[in-house]
Amino acid sequence: MFRFFENLVDPYSRYDEADKPPRKLWPFMLGYLQPFRKMLGWTMVFAAVVAAIELWLIWYMGRFVDVLTATDRAEVWQSFAVEFVMVALFILIVRPLIYAIHIALLNNTLVPTLGALVRWRAHRHVLRQSVGWFENDFAGRIANRITQTPTAATEATFQVLDAVSFAIAYVIGSAVLLWGADPRLLIPLVVWLGLYMWLMTWVVKNVGPASKASSDARSEFTGRVVDSYTNINSVKMFAHHDREIDYAKGAIDKTLTTVQKEHRIYSTMDIGLTALNGVLVVVITGWAAWLYINGSASVGIVAAAAALTLRLSAMTGWIMWAVTQLFRNLGIVSEGMETISQPIRLLDSPKAGTLEVHEGDIAIDNLSHHYGKTHGGLDRVNLTIRAGEKVGVVGRSGAGKSTLVKLLLRFYDAEQGRILIDGRDIAEVSQDSLRASIGMVQQDSALLHRSVRDNILYGRPGATEEAMVDAARKAEAHDFILTLEDGEGRKGYDAQVGERGVKLSGGQRQRIALARVMLKDAPILLLDEATSALDSEVEAAIQETLYGMMEGKTVIAIAHRLSTIAQMDRIVVMDHGRIIEDGPHAELLAQGGLYAQLWSRQSGGFLGDDVEAAE
Repeated sequence: MFRFFENLVDPYSRYDEADKPPRKLWPFMLGYLQPFRKMLGWTMVFAAVVAAIELWLIWYMGRFVDVLTATDRAEVWQSFAVEFVMVALFILIVRPLIYAIHIALLNNTLVPTLGALVRWRAHRHVLRQSVGWFENDFAGRIANRITQTPTAATEATFQVLDAVSFAIAYVIGSAVLLWGADPRLLIPLVVWLGLYMWLMTWVVKNVGPASKASSDARSEFTGRVVDSYTNINSVKMFAHHDREIDYAKGAIDKTLTTVQKEHRIYSTMDIGLTALNGVLVVVITGWAAWLYINGSASVGIVAAAAALTLRLSAMTGWIMWAVTQLFRNLGIVSEGMETISQPIRLLDSPKAGTLEVHEGDIAIDNLSHHYGKTHGGLDRVNLTIRAGEKVGVVGRSGAGKSTLVKLLLRFYDAEQGRILIDGRDIAEVSQDSLRASIGMVQQDSALLHRSVRDNILYGRPGATEEAMVDAARKAEAHDFILTLEDGEGRKGYDAQVGERGVKLSGGQRQRIALARVMLKDAPILLLDEATSALDSEVEAAIQETLYGMMEGKTVIAIAHRLSTIAQMDRIVVMDHGRIIEDGPHAELLAQGGLYAQLWSRQSGGFLGDDVEAAE
């Protein structure tokens, strides 16, 4: 039975991805609830039926009391046997069946499936964002919003269907029941309901912003601690344990303050609700008793009124809390929307085709990019790289080398100019096909927290085991991989490498990254000091492999150590975002320009840190 309800909605069904999701709460929620529209309708119907059954039971208890008090004991069973049996069968069979369907729709169709659907679609949307988008936020805060928003959205929907729809049906039914007993009993209910709605309105008005503030504070705290954990080596290296504790404490204090404000609202709600419910019980039960004393109501009406008010008193606390949680969860969803609803700004052209690299010519035409500033980045760069040509790129820190690579990979859209590969503007082809045509090894190649096999196969997921191992051998990685074993006892290619590959040395990470790119075998190769993390012996062995891998490919190699690119066909020298020198190694030395100065200072050594923070 459970499987039937669990399979009513497919959380992974196809849908139209929106580049600009709704920025307002209800359109945002309704978009995710679209696949559930039929199930939502049926769930609300069953919630109303459940409420009606509850009220009918209260009414029938009143009738049962009247039957027992107004009928001779010897005649009760003879006169009402069929009715009692039918009611008993309804309570024992029909009522549990209706409740079971209602519960299954909520607990088996809605809650798990909606949570999975929101997580799936939110994660898909966030992964479509550009690299620059991720660089402007905490990874921990993004992850926290992705994880807590689906839960909050599910809980909010659950509250509407389970509590709010039930409460509306119950209050309407209660009014009908009291009207049928004596219309005057409706007066205190209406007065109480007005006061109750006033209290609820006050709570709802205040709890939404308070919940959003506390949710944002929790996300900030998560972002800070994840930042510390991710950079634990730096924390320990600089002995900044206390500094990181204070950094987290600031976020904890903010969270504490916002949560305290939020719970003041809950305390005020509970105190006010207790007082209101006391008035409800005393007034309606007392009025019903007064009507009985004056002969205007039966004992059954008094019993039904008492049972109804006690049930309402118990239920109103649940309803108030449910509504409060509804708007609290909506506040969390609103906070999550600050991430999930951000539009995708780096988009493929509507007519984007697939890039198929046949030659590998690269033409950079009047390219400028300053990250929205007035300086840094690139300034009117023109460069042509012929198919199969190997070009080294050098320059001081902040010269624009990394920006050039990011634009070539289209991590950003250029502010001015264009890049063409085989005559096609990269802005007019799909991003996936562009990046599938480029292999890149960075100076600091982070690995996924997965097995060695998964990391290497990331270059070409469909590759055979033999091809993967061959790539590892070429990268001088196979032998050390066979010696690996993680904490769970997994060995060799099955061993987990830890977050960003922290369980491996820098040289081991670099060799696995090289194996990944070798397996990818893309026609264009970008190398950002690809062997800088290796010791001299391993580097010498891999250099031969790299030169072999470069054959037939167009290569751009960013170099810190100038000796590694001296054998390139050409060397491009950058400074302040522009190309100032271009030519073979010997020719540039003869010119006596910046390259010759750098070579002289370096004496075959290392150029220096190339962190492009200024860009």
